[in-house]
Amino acid sequence: MISAEPLPLSIAGQWRLGAGDAYDSLYPATGEPIARLRAASLDDVDEAITRAHQAFRDSGWAQRLPHERAAVLYRVAQLIREQAEPLAQKQRLDNGKPISETRALVASAAGTFQFFAAALETLQDTLTPARGPYVTMSVHEPMGVVAAITPWNSPIASEAQKLAPALAAGNAVVLKPAEITPLMALELARICEQAGVPPGLVSVLAGKGAVIGDAITRHPLVKRVSFTGGTATGRHIARIAADKMMPVSLELGGKSPTMVLEDADLDHAVNGVLFGIFSSSGESCIAGSRLFVARPIYGEFLSRLSEGANALRVGDPASERTQMGPLISASHRQNVERYVALGVSEGARIRTGGARPRGPEFDRGYFYTPTILEGLDNRARTSQEEIFGPVLVALPFDDERDLIEQANDSVYALAAGVWSRDFKRAWRIGRAVQAGTVWINTYKQFSISTPFGGWRDSGLGREKGREGIFQYMEQKSLYWGTNEQPLPWAT
Repeated sequence: MISAEPLPLSIAGQWRLGAGDAYDSLYPATGEPIARLRAASLDDVDEAITRAHQAFRDSGWAQRLPHERAAVLYRVAQLIREQAEPLAQKQRLDNGKPISETRALVASAAGTFQFFAAALETLQDTLTPARGPYVTMSVHEPMGVVAAITPWNSPIASEAQKLAPALAAGNAVVLKPAEITPLMALELARICEQAGVPPGLVSVLAGKGAVIGDAITRHPLVKRVSFTGGTATGRHIARIAADKMMPVSLELGGKSPTMVLEDADLDHAVNGVLFGIFSSSGESCIAGSRLFVARPIYGEFLSRLSEGANALRVGDPASERTQMGPLISASHRQNVERYVALGVSEGARIRTGGARPRGPEFDRGYFYTPTILEGLDNRARTSQEEIFGPVLVALPFDDERDLIEQANDSVYALAAGVWSRDFKRAWRIGRAVQAGTVWINTYKQFSISTPFGGWRDSGLGREKGREGIFQYMEQKSLYWGTNEQPLPWAT
C-alpha cells in the first residue's frame, strides 16, 4: 500500500506539496498505485521560476570557478552510485522497465554527471586570430533559468542528460518530468541538494504537460527549453519559442530503419534487430521499427527473427530473467493494439505476436507480445507512423538504391542501423541514409561523449558530447584594444 500522504515536490528550494490536483502514479506491471502526488499549480510554476532566477543571481553558482562546480557534479555522480540499487528499484516501479534495464539507466545517469563534470573542468574558451590592433576572444556564459521537459520511457537517464550540462553551465533548472513518471526527477533533485547544489537552483514540477509544461515554456524568465517527447508537442514548444526568440533543443519521434544486407553476419544481425526493437518494450524513440532485409535472405532471416522474438521472456520487471516488461499504461497498450489492427487492415500478416500474453501474471499489467508484421509496403501508415511499442514492420529490398530510397522515405530521421560484413558498403550506406545516429553492425548503443539528436520531424539541436554544455550557454565575443594611438575616425 502507498502512503496516504502525497509526496512533496521540490519547489523553489523547498520540499512541499504541489497546489494542483491529486493523482496516483501506477506500477505498469500490476496497475497498482505506488505513489500519491499533488501536481504543481500555475502559481507553483511562477514561484519556482522566479525563485530560480533569484538563486541564479544570488547563490554564486554561476560565478564559481569551473572546477568548483565540477566538484559538486562529481559528488552527484558518487551519490547516484552509492544509492544505485534503491534508485533502480524505484525506476522499475516508476515505469515498469525490467530491473536489469533500470540498473543500466541509473549507471548511465551517474556516468552523465561524471562526464559533464570532467568536460566542465577542461572546457576552454577561444582566443581568436586578431584582424587589427586588438586581441579577440570568444567566451560562453550561463543563460539563467532553463527548463528541462522529459519523457516517461527512460526518466533518470533523460533527466540526467539535461540536468547535468545545464548545471555545469551555471544555470538554474526547472525540471518537468512526465506526469506519470515523476519519481526519478524528485530523487535527482534530492541528490543534487545533498551534493551541494544551492537551494532553489533545481525545482521539479510534476503535472500535465499541456498545463505545467506549457506554462514553463511561456514564462518570460525561462531562457531555454530542452524537450524530449512527441513531435506534435515539440512543434508546439517551437512555436512558443519562436515568439519569445528563445533557443530550444527538441529530441522527438522516430521510425528508424535497420537494414540487413545479404552479406551480414546473421547471428549478430538477428540479435541486434531483436534488441533494437523489443528492448524497452519498443518504447524508445530510436527503436529500429522498420526492418529492410535483402530479398535473397529475407525468408531465412524472418524465420530466425520470429523464432527469437517468440523466445523473448516477457514478464515481471522485478525478475532478473525478464527481457520485456509491460507497456507504460492501459491507454498506450490500446494505442499499440490499434496500430496492429490498422496494419492488418492495410494488408499486413502477423508473423508473430499481435496479442496480449495469457496467464494470471499478465492479467493486471499492461503487457503486449513482441510483434512482427510483414506484407506491407513502406508507404503504409503502419510503416510510416511511430507506434512506440514492440511492433516491427519487415520489408524486403532488391538493391542498394532501392534500400536507401525506402530508408529515407520518412518524415523522421533520428536513427538507423546497417548490418554488413562489407565495411566499404556499410560506410557508403551509413553516409547515404538520413539520420542523426547510424549504427553499423550494432544497435542502440550510446555514449555520453557522442552528440545525439535528429533531423526533420525528429527534432532540432543536439544533446551529449562536450559541446552539450554550450547548448545551455550564450556566446560572447570580447575585443581588447592594443592600439597605441586613439581611433583615427574622430581625429
